[in-house]
Amino acid sequence: MPTMTTIPDRRRVPLPGISSRAYEHPADRSALVAMRSLSGFDSVLKQLSGLVSERRLRLMRLASAVRTSDTQFRSLHEMGRDAAYILDLPRIPEIYVQQDPSVNAMAIGFDDPFIVVTTGTLDLLDEEELRFVIGHETAHILSGHAVYRTMLLILTRLATRVAWIPLGYIGLRAIVAGLEEWFRKSELSCDRGGLLCGQDPDAAMRALMKLAGGTRLHEMNIEAFLDQAREYDTAGDVRDGLLKVLNLLGTTHPFAVVRVAELDRWRRSGAYEAILSGDYPRREDDRNVRISEEIKEAARAYRESWSQSQDPFIGVLRDVAESAVSAGERIFNRFARRTG
Repeated sequence: MPTMTTIPDRRRVPLPGISSRAYEHPADRSALVAMRSLSGFDSVLKQLSGLVSERRLRLMRLASAVRTSDTQFRSLHEMGRDAAYILDLPRIPEIYVQQDPSVNAMAIGFDDPFIVVTTGTLDLLDEEELRFVIGHETAHILSGHAVYRTMLLILTRLATRVAWIPLGYIGLRAIVAGLEEWFRKSELSCDRGGLLCGQDPDAAMRALMKLAGGTRLHEMNIEAFLDQAREYDTAGDVRDGLLKVLNLLGTTHPFAVVRVAELDRWRRSGAYEAILSGDYPRREDDRNVRISEEIKEAARAYRESWSQSQDPFIGVLRDVAESAVSAGERIFNRFARRTG
């Protein structure tokens, strides 16, 4: 068992047996619950992604990157152990440092996932901010996102191959757009997971702010950045709202101001403190979760998001979106009854 490092005024709190449902965004959680309930779904995805060999990817990192240990990037290695301990992972994921000036980190693999962090990320962030990033990637592993993200990659590749078939391409792009929306929500989920690992809200929000503004932290202010997020939500008219939607096409990560605002909202909701006090769902109860209830919770979260948004375009689409969500609830309820 690793020794827990300290943060100002208190020690980090371990979360034994925590389920990933504790921090997952409702839209992410409902999709995961539905996919996990499909017998053999993971196996099919792994077979479809045979070209993306986990062994090959690990060998590539073993040959071209630096694996953290007690003698290499020791501080980062200890962050990985701490994150695995706090989220009660049965195994500590390996962490590799890859020479790359771009800022990136990722969790890779299905059966034996590992984490890759670029040198650009190490250069950008301080120790507590890095702890948030390692926690974020560890949360991806606990949620099992890597397996399901494979479907997005497969369909994206397929969409490019059938681009010459108009109707086929349009249909696949619609599916890919839906998967990209889920992908973005999974990032919001793991921002929460990263906060649970680091247990330093200021460091978490600093890390996300640096994704937008770089290393000059003395030139930035988190409250001003949150004001910027509110302005992004309310600025402009219906045309600007449409442009914001179009700007998301093809993206897998929410914009930095959105991530900071969402994480701050979740923390202020009381959910973060409740989890640290021991009030969270346990892994042992995951098998009892009902798909229909998770779909309803996802719909409720979207409705709440729409009601809070001041975006004029969201206001125009609210009634249409409400009808779509209601229709989706009816479909999933019918599916749930048929599958028992």
